[in-house]
Amino acid sequence: MKIAVIEDHDALRQELCALLERYGYETCAPEGFVDVVGFLREAAPHLVLLDINLPGVDGYTLCRQLRQESRLPIIIVTSRDSELDELMSMNLGADDFVAKPYNSQILLARIAAVLTRSYPENAPARLSHRGVTLDLTSARVSYQGNCQELTKNELKILHLLMQHPGEVCTRDAIIEALWQSDAFVDDNTLTVNVNRLRKKLEALGAADYIVTRRGLGYSI
Repeated sequence: MKIAVIEDHDALRQELCALLERYGYETCAPEGFVDVVGFLREAAPHLVLLDINLPGVDGYTLCRQLRQESRLPIIIVTSRDSELDELMSMNLGADDFVAKPYNSQILLARIAAVLTRSYPENAPARLSHRGVTLDLTSARVSYQGNCQELTKNELKILHLLMQHPGEVCTRDAIIEALWQSDAFVDDNTLTVNVNRLRKKLEALGAADYIVTRRGLGYSI
């Protein structure tokens, strides 16, 4: 999917585009900020990451203009992190709000959540990695012909890990993904859910499928 990065700080824009491309997204960014809405019409991205502090027209005005003609998903990414800024962003129709400096994995989790909500027809119904298959429709995980049902939290945790195989998913990023699905959990509750998920995978024969990265998070 294509993501438009509307950010006037060159280094930050390049860093963000590189991060997104590393995770399989296509990116685009305007060369100037005279006609951002026109650029977005032509580029036709699936989602916009929009800074507030821009030269000329600010992000709030752009967000309002976009909402007048489109339901294009918008995530505000800005250093202006007051509750008023977040409230204004939501009232103007933004789909989410992320404050700088951001945790890259949390930003990726929020992007994935907004894209899944906005384009459910494009979300894969099944994910497979190292012989383990996750069926999102039935909330079941299978391995070598055996199958286990998963709870909502277990499903979300395994889904996030399987979206980033070989990468470390931080505990904060996993908690954020669960919160985005209206299943807020604290750090201890996450540990309990991961342990339950591990036991179900072990019962299928997939022992040690989820690896703890001490001080960081989990990976598969």
